Amino acid sequence: MTVNFVHLHLLLNHVPTIGTIIGFGLFLLALAKRSDELKRASYAIFFAIALASLPAYMTGYSAQVALKDDPGVSAAVIDQHQTAALLALAFMEATGVLAWYGLWKARRPSAVSAWIAPAVLLLAVLTVGLMAGAANIGGQIHHPEILSEGHATATSLAPASFKSANITRFQFTHPYAWPALEALHFIGLCLLFGVVLIGNLRILGFMKTSHFAEIHQLLPLGVLGFVVNGVTGMLFFIGQVGQYIENPSFHLKVVCMLLAGANVLYLTLFDEVWALGPGDHVPPSAKLVAASQVFLWIGVIYFGRMLPYLGNAF
Repeated sequence: MTVNFVHLHLLLNHVPTIGTIIGFGLFLLALAKRSDELKRASYAIFFAIALASLPAYMTGYSAQVALKDDPGVSAAVIDQHQTAALLALAFMEATGVLAWYGLWKARRPSAVSAWIAPAVLLLAVLTVGLMAGAANIGGQIHHPEILSEGHATATSLAPASFKSANITRFQFTHPYAWPALEALHFIGLCLLFGVVLIGNLRILGFMKTSHFAEIHQLLPLGVLGFVVNGVTGMLFFIGQVGQYIENPSFHLKVVCMLLAGANVLYLTLFDEVWALGPGDHVPPSAKLVAASQVFLWIGVIYFGRMLPYLGNAF
């Protein structure tokens, strides 16, 4: 069965907007009640929405291709929507990463930083506004009647540097841009997979003399690798979108990446792995999650390597 990515975009594009508002409302409630549990829940929502925002943005290119020749659709509005969505995505990812860091810090009460909650609040406010703006412009693509009188196209506050055409131009007019991004991408992947392997091997029964909490201190390095991979990967995608949007190997890589990213929440939120001391028995559920995470990241590496062979890219 062929996946219709236009329909998938129409389904997913509500998730970042509505999900961010829900997370923001829960976070405000947590601050008002001074509830650490509600704060952790809101952080988890922000991280989950940051993951879901990636396919929501990527599938937008399929919708753009499908609508580009429609005489009733303004190309200028589509361009404004794409630019606003890219800026909103950048802030959503920053919010998600900082929220995860807040979850990680909460596991170490003696090292809790007072600046995290205000920073998440500020980023969340900006993200909600940017997501709402992108959604409003997106609604104008097929509903020009909602435009204000005297305005033929939508307007966007996004800077010109966030236009995907400018990102593409930069990558192909600077001879070292693409090789530098490739190098950073693989460095980030090595950092990420190294931490994933160490942490999950401990859960699977290796290195039994170590406390899991000690190994868990490496997780920010793994998330740093994930951020480097995510940023460089999105730049690759924007720079050569035609190589990716219809590439089945890329689709499978993204699915594996999102599922593996979701597994990080398990390692951060649930207590059963945190209680592991030297020689302790590991619950079967924890072993299953750990094995799946290693398998999923191997899938990310494999399908990334198979882009030219399974999807005729490059």
